[in-house]
Amino acid sequence: MKTRITELFGIEHPIVQGGMHCVGLAPLAAAVSNAGGLGIITALTLPTPEKLSEEIRRCRELTDKPFGVNLTFLPSVKQPDYPGYVRAIIEGGVKAVETAGNNPEKVLPVLHEAGVKIIHKCTSIRHALKAERIGCDAISVDGFECGGHPGEDDVPNFILLPRAAQELKVPFIASGGMADGRSLVAALALGAEGINMGTRFLATREAPVHQNVKDAIVRASELDTRLVMRPLRNTERVLTNAAVERMLQKEREFGSSIQFKDIADEVAGVYPRVMYDGEMDAGAWSCGMVAGLIDDIPSVADLIERIMSEADSIIQRRLAAIVG
Repeated sequence: MKTRITELFGIEHPIVQGGMHCVGLAPLAAAVSNAGGLGIITALTLPTPEKLSEEIRRCRELTDKPFGVNLTFLPSVKQPDYPGYVRAIIEGGVKAVETAGNNPEKVLPVLHEAGVKIIHKCTSIRHALKAERIGCDAISVDGFECGGHPGEDDVPNFILLPRAAQELKVPFIASGGMADGRSLVAALALGAEGINMGTRFLATREAPVHQNVKDAIVRASELDTRLVMRPLRNTERVLTNAAVERMLQKEREFGSSIQFKDIADEVAGVYPRVMYDGEMDAGAWSCGMVAGLIDDIPSVADLIERIMSEADSIIQRRLAAIVG
C-alpha cells in the first residue's frame, strides 16, 4: 500500500506507532519498524539526552528499518534539555520526529537541515493549519476518541478527518480509534494517508509494560475510559480505575476552584508504577476508547500483517463488490 506517508518516511505500511510515555522504547519501536510500520521512541521517557542516544543505538541494533522519535513540548517549571534531545536525534541519524504539545517551530530549522521529517500531533484543524504553516511535513490528526490528550473541542474523527482533508495540503494520519483493517480503510476513505496507533500497540507482546496493563486493555470495553482534568483545560482520556474515580470525585467537589495540587496524587509520577510494576490503581494512565475493539495480545508482526490483510480484503472484495 503506497501513500504519501509511506513515501515520506520510507516505510512499507501506512501505520505509525505513536509516542507513549514509559512505552515507546526500543523493543516496541523496532518491532513496529521491522513489521513495515514506523516505530517511535518517546524521548522524554528517557531522563537525559545521553539516555536517548543509548536508546537510539539500542533500536538500531534491533532494526535496520526507519524509526522515529517523539519529542513532546510541555509547559513546566524545569524544562527538559530540549536542545540536547534534538542533538541526540540528529547525531543518532534519526530521520523522523513526531512532535506534540506546544508549538515545535523553534526546532524545525535544525531538524530540517539534518534531513529530518516532522509529523506534528494536532487535535483541531486550526492547530493543524498552524503546523502546516510553520513547515511541518505531516500532521497526526487526533480525534476525540484518542487516548491521552484529545484537546478541548470534542470533535470525533468522522468529522475531524474530512475537515482535515478539506483544509490541509500536507499528508496527515488518523489517530484515535484505530485498531484494525477497518480502521485503516475508513481513515483512508476519510482523507487520511495512514493511521497512528497507541493503545492497540500497548496490547502487544513486544510492548515493554507489565502484563496487568495489557490484560486491563483486553478486559475493557468502549465504555471504560474517562475524561479527567477537564476543569484544568488539560483533558486526558484514561482507563477507569479506583484512582481515576477518586480524581473525578475531587473534580466534582472542588469545581472550578480545583488546582493541579488537588489531584497530584492521582497523576504525578504514577506511570512507572502502572506500566512497569503493574499497580493498576496507582493513578490515571492514558487509554483510548479503542480498547473496546481489542481482545487479544498478538505480536506486533502478526497485528500489522492482520491489519493489512483485512484492509486489502475490504478494499478488493467487499467494497469492490459493492461498486461492481
